[in-house]
Amino acid sequence: MVDHLDAGKFGENLAIEYINGLGYQIIAVNWRYKHWEVDVIASDEKTLVFVEVKSRKSNLYGTPSEFVDHKKQHNLIQAADAYIELNNYEGEIRFDIVSVYLGVNKIELIKDAFWSN
Repeated sequence: MVDHLDAGKFGENLAIEYINGLGYQIIAVNWRYKHWEVDVIASDEKTLVFVEVKSRKSNLYGTPSEFVDHKKQHNLIQAADAYIELNNYEGEIRFDIVSVYLGVNKIELIKDAFWSN
């Protein structure tokens, strides 16, 4: 596997362990619908959470969360809409970002990182 894919998978696994430790219940990992993908779908108490995981070895080009641009947010919202419709979900939702700093073993969670329109 290509090094950056290994790093991404490693970071994703760290993020899952981290949010599990915070009490999130993992529902799905790498959930796909058409050309959209959500890294992690989880529940945090009564809220359905769509989690984007970004891993970086350095901040040379910006923090991990800065790589969740408007296009990525739009795609995550589209995927979330599809998941909600397919599962007839009615309730609160949230979009979180987990930033994994691979070089220093640091993880940050941004709850309510962005909102759907």
